[in-house]
Amino acid sequence: MGEFETLEAGSKAARLYVAGDVRTGAAGVVVLHPWWGLNDDVIAYADRLATEGYAVVAPDMFGGQVATEIDDADRLSSGMSEEVGEAITVAAVDRLAERLGPGAPLAALGFSFGAAWAIWAPTKRDRVLATVVYYGTWVDSVLGQAKVPVLGHFAEDDPYEDAETVAAFEQGLRDAGRDATIHRYPGTGHWFAEPSRDAYRPEAANLAFERTRDFLGSHLQQD
Repeated sequence: MGEFETLEAGSKAARLYVAGDVRTGAAGVVVLHPWWGLNDDVIAYADRLATEGYAVVAPDMFGGQVATEIDDADRLSSGMSEEVGEAITVAAVDRLAERLGPGAPLAALGFSFGAAWAIWAPTKRDRVLATVVYYGTWVDSVLGQAKVPVLGHFAEDDPYEDAETVAAFEQGLRDAGRDATIHRYPGTGHWFAEPSRDAYRPEAANLAFERTRDFLGSHLQQD
């Protein structure tokens, strides 16, 4: 459905997947991939968002590399510098903002590894009006550096984002005066919304998508 472009991010060039009706005034979503990389799951999710009327971009932070095993994914995510992540995230937001024109509302959405960048994005770009995270958190002062609403989807049994961490994330957002809507999905584990993973649970994934659609529609003023 979409196509790839080249994104200039500081001194680095990255791939950028673009889907949907990228036109002036449209609402846009930047989708930030998990530690597997920009794989087919992320591309399919971007396409699904595009069918809801959004202009969607999904940057590739790993230079075209995609992992399927945890050790390889850990190597990819650990090997990417914070500076590169920041540059690619900001460049993706800026590219979408430029394409959609002044005033077009944007959101940032991230899966696991990408969730941190979705939380961080509105601290640097006020065009980002909402954040959605799938099983990913950030628990420190950065939560007070933006005021946009946050929607979170979390698993019931998740060693990467346990109940205490999710509770601290939610409390940190509320302490910062932010609107936080946190959902926990019974019978699920990390990666429950990614079809290529054994943890995939389609019923929970579809419910999370529906909630995301409604949340974006409310905060980006889409019908």
